[in-house]
Amino acid sequence: MVKACREFGFFKVTNHGIPIDIMAKLEEEAVKFFSLPQVEKEKSGPSNPFGYGNKRIGPNGDVGWVEYLLFAVTSKSFSYTAMPFLQEPSASSFRSALNEYMSAVRKLASEVLELMAEGLKIEPRNVFSKLVMDEKSDEIFRLNHYPPCPLFQGLNYSLTGFGEHTDPQIISVLRSNNTQGLEIALRDGSWVSVPSDQESFFINIGDSLQVMTNGRFKSVRHRVLANGSKSRVSMIYFGGPPQTERIAPLPQLMGEGEQSLYREFTWEEYKKAAYKSRLADYRLGQFEK
Repeated sequence: MVKACREFGFFKVTNHGIPIDIMAKLEEEAVKFFSLPQVEKEKSGPSNPFGYGNKRIGPNGDVGWVEYLLFAVTSKSFSYTAMPFLQEPSASSFRSALNEYMSAVRKLASEVLELMAEGLKIEPRNVFSKLVMDEKSDEIFRLNHYPPCPLFQGLNYSLTGFGEHTDPQIISVLRSNNTQGLEIALRDGSWVSVPSDQESFFINIGDSLQVMTNGRFKSVRHRVLANGSKSRVSMIYFGGPPQTERIAPLPQLMGEGEQSLYREFTWEEYKKAAYKSRLADYRLGQFEK
């Protein structure tokens, strides 16, 4: 795991113990929502940044062939951003699928972060996981739908679903249906396609974890290309620390005489900078020493 985090900032988790029906149930609810008439979906938007969004990604001009639901998650009681459709009695199956999935995926994120600490031979074992399991942790959940694009069907041409970027948080846990589209950038700048696997989870290292490991782990640059003929549905949990948490390389990881590559900052400070940037910007640049 540590080797994958150093080399790619990305890996796949199998044998995770989360029943496939927990994932399938939420996917089914997401498909139901995204199949609603546009005017119904728009009632839960526009995203600011939470809520329903269509094609516009963030406030700074990024666009993609995607529609999405973005939720702020309050870990204590699993309360989510207020969206009209979630208040409807008919949305009870959506709410319960969401709660069940979130509960499982947060536990998985925590276990993975503890295994990373173990692999780096640092104590305490929960040095990373406690940041995303705190009552005040800043967690986000995103459901993305990349509709088919009939115009490009049969043509050897891909449409950008979600432009290239890194995730600012500590960890992201992604699961998608069996439609391909995700690509990651290797160190030499080349892009490779990630074969889809609806029974597994994919882990992205975020910018914050890159800083906490003083660059040992790399936050992975990734993007999604939309498929001409098949719709892709993905669900991503982003685990971030509390707003006031100071992000800096961990002293117990630093070698003798090793200098920090980054100046210390709070998560709130970094998040604000990320929201002001374009997707493809190298956000950590302004925090490097």
